[in-house]
Amino acid sequence: MKLLLAEDETALADWMVRALTQSGSAVDWVADGRLVSRALRAERYDALILDLGLPGLDGEDVLANLREDDEALPVLVLTARDTLAQRVSTLRGGADDFMAKPFEIEELEARLLALVRRARSREPARPSCGSLSFDPAAKRFQLGAESLTLTPREHALLSVLIRAPGQPVGKAELMQQVFPGDAEVNPEAVEVAIHRLRKRLLGSDVQVTTMRGLGYVLEAVGHAP
Repeated sequence: MKLLLAEDETALADWMVRALTQSGSAVDWVADGRLVSRALRAERYDALILDLGLPGLDGEDVLANLREDDEALPVLVLTARDTLAQRVSTLRGGADDFMAKPFEIEELEARLLALVRRARSREPARPSCGSLSFDPAAKRFQLGAESLTLTPREHALLSVLIRAPGQPVGKAELMQQVFPGDAEVNPEAVEVAIHRLRKRLLGSDVQVTTMRGLGYVLEAVGHAP
């Protein structure tokens, strides 16, 4: 899982990052509520772990802003305010789950997995963009009436992009998804794979666009000639 942690208690955040990383998750940490939206624009996350007592912009306002923007990212709220009224208010405000401090890391992980599975089950069975579609079961791309032949790296790259059409996906996330566990891969490898992928899509109604500072976007551009 790719997780964003918004927590201002440094000792708690350090412990959570270490524990979740050891379990195989990738975790980015911000300590100010104003930094959450910036992080979400830069990367695509599977879930947000959100403390309510954040400086800058408190967690309730962060959550309200996300839902006003129709951001469907699963949000698990952490708080020391363990009252029934607080839980009800938080869930009605758009949180997907709620945990009171202190908590066990095993329960946190289990709840996050459940949230992410639920969110992924709502994803389209066959993600698409323009005339490009992907069959996850067959692991096959279709471009119009023809199957698209790709190298393993191109396939992995396009699999990530097509699940978020029209949204920028950062290079760091693509590195993690396309080259998992390979710390020695040069970041330029992503650029090479993007260049080759663009050639595969040349002449179609789909293209990969670079958004400076944000990443790469798969988007439909009208009908192919």
